Amino acid sequence: MSISSSLNAGVMGLSVNGTRLATISDNIANSGTNGYKRSLVDFSSMVLQTRSAAYAAGGVEVASYKDIAATGSLISTGSATDIAVSGRGLFPVTDNSGVTELPSERRLMLTPTGSFYADQNGNLRTQSGLFLLGWPADGQGNIGNVSRNSGVNLEAVNVATSQFTATPTSRIDLGINIPADATRSGGTGDSYLLPVEYFDNLGRAQTLTFSFTPTVPATGASNQWSVTIEDSADTVSGSIGDLDIVFTDNATSGGRIASVAATSGASYDSTTGVVSITLPHGPVEVFVGRLNDSAGITQLAAPFAPTSVAKDGAPIGDLQSVEIDEHGYLQAIYDSGFRRTLYQIPVGDVPNMNGLSALDSQAYSVSAASGNLYLWDANTGPVGGISGYALMESTTDIAQELTDLIETQRAYTSNAKIVQTVDEMLQETTNLKR
Repeated sequence: MSISSSLNAGVMGLSVNGTRLATISDNIANSGTNGYKRSLVDFSSMVLQTRSAAYAAGGVEVASYKDIAATGSLISTGSATDIAVSGRGLFPVTDNSGVTELPSERRLMLTPTGSFYADQNGNLRTQSGLFLLGWPADGQGNIGNVSRNSGVNLEAVNVATSQFTATPTSRIDLGINIPADATRSGGTGDSYLLPVEYFDNLGRAQTLTFSFTPTVPATGASNQWSVTIEDSADTVSGSIGDLDIVFTDNATSGGRIASVAATSGASYDSTTGVVSITLPHGPVEVFVGRLNDSAGITQLAAPFAPTSVAKDGAPIGDLQSVEIDEHGYLQAIYDSGFRRTLYQIPVGDVPNMNGLSALDSQAYSVSAASGNLYLWDANTGPVGGISGYALMESTTDIAQELTDLIETQRAYTSNAKIVQTVDEMLQETTNLKR
């Protein structure tokens, strides 16, 4: 009977608008929740197939979902560990038990933003109990080969183990000029000293001293120098490397290195222009210059001048802060000025973002509807970069929600009116019996 179907349709209308009211309530309540993704409903009609000419109301059904693909605006904060994805994608997190569980047993979740801080164990976590996950870097800051289809290589980000650090020197670049007139006849033959500070594997500052001694001929110019390398950390051996460097004085390449002969434990590679020496903490490369190249050591008619002397390595440093760049690299910054890469935070993506299962604390998990997870480097492929000192605002638009609230109220009232009208019509039918 069509009048009965009208009653059913009205009741279903009350139900689906109640569902819509629940999503609106959730959206308004979370309008100030960072990272909250707006809940939406999708109404769809139902049709009853009948053989008679009478029409039967099928009613309406509703499907609710989270608009996870939508991105909220980013707001600046004063904390380096407040992070958000600036665009598509979510970064990996886990719960408290997942910190110590095996990766294969850990609960892997995804979130668009989080205000993280180091807990008593040094793990970065949010107040709601989400722990940040990342790929650990080696001593050189490299990530290596990692699985991008699962979280098997992800670890809880921990900054406590990096409280102190020291990086030994492995390369020194010499950019200096030694005076050409010193190798001419009548020269004094005095040596020129160049002390260069370096750091050993314990973070102690040591000194390499390069002594440049010209060869003074009886007539003309020799353009030849003897270089002795001494290490303050080795008070027994004396010289740890000797070099004989000859420079050209022709019209096309005057003042450039013509040849280098290395002895006493040092070796020279003419292709790279590097002299290899061995210090107590390990091998060190010293760039002196390639043959007939203007970089490195030159011999020109100018005073002795160390114009560009550089080295890598760092002394003992105390951890001051951690920062995350747009590519997801979490770096420790020490009071010595040294920066060390600790982790890379990937950004996850799935084919159907809105198919992810919603969890507490603005977190989501992979489901059959979302498709398989892939972990991208931040700011590559379809995913956005990671912004530090920032949080993502809720995607709730209060004005839109209030407008939807008015529409829902009117729709609910109208469906209630249908139920009331059907009730009155049935009452009239009942009164026919009197």
